[in-house]
Amino acid sequence: MPLTTTFTATGHFRRSAAATARAEAGNAARPLMPRLAAAAGVAALAFASLMATSPIAARADDLPLVAVTAIVEHPALDAARDGVRDALKDAGYEDGKTIRFVYESAQGNPATAVQIARKFVGENPAVIVPIATPSAQAVASATQDIPVVFTAVSDPVGAGLIESLGKPGANITGVSDFSPLGDQVALIKQITPNVKTVGIIYNPGEANSVALVSAFKGVAEDAGLKVVESTANNSSSVQQAARALVGKVDAIYVPTDNTVVSALESAVQVAQEAQIPLYAGDTDSVPRGAIAAVGFNYYDVGRQTGEMVVEVLGGQKPSKIPAIVAKGTNLVVNPGAAEKYGVTIPADVVAKATKVVQ
Repeated sequence: MPLTTTFTATGHFRRSAAATARAEAGNAARPLMPRLAAAAGVAALAFASLMATSPIAARADDLPLVAVTAIVEHPALDAARDGVRDALKDAGYEDGKTIRFVYESAQGNPATAVQIARKFVGENPAVIVPIATPSAQAVASATQDIPVVFTAVSDPVGAGLIESLGKPGANITGVSDFSPLGDQVALIKQITPNVKTVGIIYNPGEANSVALVSAFKGVAEDAGLKVVESTANNSSSVQQAARALVGKVDAIYVPTDNTVVSALESAVQVAQEAQIPLYAGDTDSVPRGAIAAVGFNYYDVGRQTGEMVVEVLGGQKPSKIPAIVAKGTNLVVNPGAAEKYGVTIPADVVAKATKVVQ
């Protein structure tokens, strides 16, 4: 049947009543679900557009960004990160509420540390918190303007991060974890008094480790001990570096070297098989198989760092906040691990330990 139309005075076509009725009947006959789906899609797009421009969505992006990065993940550095986060929370800076707390690990790759540093700088954070020397150096090279508070850096002056502890200068301050080497050497001699030669495994590419090894050699030699070095450029070569010490040393010392600590179990396995007592520079390595350690609680180190970050978020410039050496050391011993090396920890050492690993 032909469509009946009428040309109106305004120059538009108008359907007849019959034609309109037929058209409406045809629309009603169309499948209902496709029309509902289309309507739902339009509604979803409209809602998404509304939320993207709403104050609720904008509020999260407007929160100050605290960007945290570590060269690698292992118990000590993870504890430092957690300490920073908890100190911020206790001061009222909570992730998702008053700040955005973002963390990325370089997985032991210095090139990745550089990429993360550049990425963070591009996000214009309120402060960057690099954990360990390689990450701190990467961040320091990436920005001279954004506030930086480092943690777990053994020798920040030697690493070129700050001018001095008291006057860090520029945009950087933080917490050093330079090991109490005198106490550590004394502990080795107290538990294993017959030791004459100590092997030390480290990554020569880590500036903090080079500084620690040099200092350790001086302290050990003053105590009548000879030091033999063995290097590991990456975590996969730690076991080989440990094997290179077999037959040459009476004990092995693992400093706070991130490469070696991340693969500590490889060194522990070699040392136990060869019955060479293994000591650590950080207390978090004791539950993983080291006999004992005098060192910092890295969660506490992180909290001390977090207190500095709070100052920065409050408006203080890093150059006005003196860098510090972490406060407080703990003695942690592992009698069960000692037995696997053929060693018995003296009762008086166990008695004064902060923690005895069972």
